[in-house]
Amino acid sequence: MPTYAVTVLGHDRPGIVAEVTEAVAALGGNLEDSSMTLLRGHFAMTLIAAVDAPGAAIQQRLEPLSRTGLVVSVLELADRPAEASDRQGYVLSVHGGDRPGIVSAVTRRIADLGGNVTDLSTRLSGDLYVLVAEVALPAEQESAAMAAMREVGGSLGVTVHFAAVDEDVM
Repeated sequence: MPTYAVTVLGHDRPGIVAEVTEAVAALGGNLEDSSMTLLRGHFAMTLIAAVDAPGAAIQQRLEPLSRTGLVVSVLELADRPAEASDRQGYVLSVHGGDRPGIVSAVTRRIADLGGNVTDLSTRLSGDLYVLVAEVALPAEQESAAMAAMREVGGSLGVTVHFAAVDEDVM
């Protein structure tokens, strides 16, 4: 069964999640993964669904949302790649004064170590900037990653916490 990524962006209002998921369900689709958040009052949702229908049928079913000012896109995905088994999960959190470049500096160092950011969320509360991320890294990079995060935190003037995740807890 084909798998699709469906994204919906726009001004928030009640009922968007229900309308999107009802449209997928009406086509016999199965939600496999999803994420939804509000970004400064704007609705942002991405979901992955297995649907035995062409992408155009999904787009057509979601057309009423587009008429309400939401931006809707449907993209067929290739088969899911195999997950790297040599990866260890980590939680990264950054707290400090807001300034440009925090996300790019932290994620660049993770990427340079062969890591992959698997989830990331940021919030600005007054002058306090908070970043929380889940990261997958080759296990042998743990020491280097911890040192790199201390260095990045120091150069940005923010507090960085980086800790391995116990897979049994997740």
